Amino acid sequence: MPSERFEQGLEVRREVLGAEYVDAALAGVDDFNRDFQEMVTEMAWGTWARAGLERKQRSLNVLCLLAALNRPVEFRLHFRAALGNGCTREELRETLLQITAYAGVPAGVEAFRIAREVLSEVDA
Repeated sequence: MPSERFEQGLEVRREVLGAEYVDAALAGVDDFNRDFQEMVTEMAWGTWARAGLERKQRSLNVLCLLAALNRPVEFRLHFRAALGNGCTREELRETLLQITAYAGVPAGVEAFRIAREVLSEVDA
């Protein structure tokens, strides 16, 4: 039986990443990865359901962490989601500059490269 935090997390996960993406991830659940999907939804996305920070701020925080941890696949996903969460291009650019200053030039280079690709896709 899913917890209340799981249900809240699942709702936010669908709203931020898109129901199609989340449903595809959940369609791949099996006995091996079921606990992982439940953990991610409850722990990570359940945190997004908490009061205290707007989704826009959470998106910017996540981008900083993913860039610093060198997680380009997740960075791309969350950069696109940040646009949907109301982050402006100026806010995103400033966040990428902050990433460069604190996580290093290679992290900034990769973040800007991915950001430009996503923005080109969005603008097309």
